[in-house]
Amino acid sequence: MKRVGIISDTHDVLRCEVKEILKGCDAVIHGGDITTEEVLEEIRRLGNVYVVRGNNDWRFREKLQKSLRFEIEGVRFFLTHDKRDVSRRLEDVDVVIFGHSHKYYQETIDGRLWLNPGACGRPRFGLGLTMAVMEIEEGQFQVEKISLDSVKKRLFEDPRKGILR
Repeated sequence: MKRVGIISDTHDVLRCEVKEILKGCDAVIHGGDITTEEVLEEIRRLGNVYVVRGNNDWRFREKLQKSLRFEIEGVRFFLTHDKRDVSRRLEDVDVVIFGHSHKYYQETIDGRLWLNPGACGRPRFGLGLTMAVMEIEEGQFQVEKISLDSVKKRLFEDPRKGILR
């Protein structure tokens, strides 16, 4: 079984709770809007990474593609930042991943999963911070939505003092 961490819209912040989750993953998918070289390098150090540029990643125009197609354990992916840039030719795709809106979205349409993991960098638009983890085994997959507010509490709150370590 492979675990895949799915994130987007980090906007120059790779939060410690996100890093903790991604360390336990075999691959990381990032839907763009990284914005800084430091965060891009930190993400790349995590290992097997698939990343595209977002609308705020103008400095990565030469380094990152606008979209990617790839396969992990028999599951075929299409990755882009903006849903409006999704290819019309998706016959060979099982999962479409995109970001940009900062809002978690997960729906299966015509047998194909459409997934926006939400934003996991800076809170914006009054939305919570989210990401997803996908488990893949023999071409089958399951997705878990992760609310980072609850993860942060679990990882960093000291119940004796009620403060962050």
